[in-house]
Amino acid sequence: MNRRNVLYGGVAVAAGLAGAGAAWWKYQPDAVVPPAGAGAAGKAEETYEAFWGLSFETPAGGNLSMSSFRGKPLLVNFWATWCPPCVEELPLLDYFYQENKDKGWQTVGLAVDQPSAVRSWLQTRPLNFPVGMAGLTGAELSKSLGNLAGGLPFSVIFGASGQLLHRKIGKILPEELAQWAQLK
Repeated sequence: MNRRNVLYGGVAVAAGLAGAGAAWWKYQPDAVVPPAGAGAAGKAEETYEAFWGLSFETPAGGNLSMSSFRGKPLLVNFWATWCPPCVEELPLLDYFYQENKDKGWQTVGLAVDQPSAVRSWLQTRPLNFPVGMAGLTGAELSKSLGNLAGGLPFSVIFGASGQLLHRKIGKILPEELAQWAQLK
């Protein structure tokens, strides 16, 4: 291996790291971006009214109305059966739901997937929290809630008054759930 190849390899690695760093900085999910028209200060009381008017079919064929979750803190997770980090975090979300439902917390999974795939997946790995079939419209909904990259998994936290408190793209960690449980 000659020096030129080593130099080219080093430049390629540096460029890759710079690109990854720029993407992480641009799409950093932790800060809530105020919605359009919220003004320079951003309005913490913004409630994302359109979200609360939505409803989704459940895997069993029922109706899951987002308005029924209003008034209590809500964790909404966008996931898909074909997404390994999504599938890995679902048991953790189910545990969060079980541990916090008596404390007023609600959890909803919105599957950005084919209904048949979701039904099959849930038959072998049932969840205790409600699941809605968001399909392809779920990707657009997640973008409207700040998922600029359009990636999965994507989670948002709504406060009891309906405001968006937090959002995260990527797999959730147990310590993040513990922090989120303190939000209201």
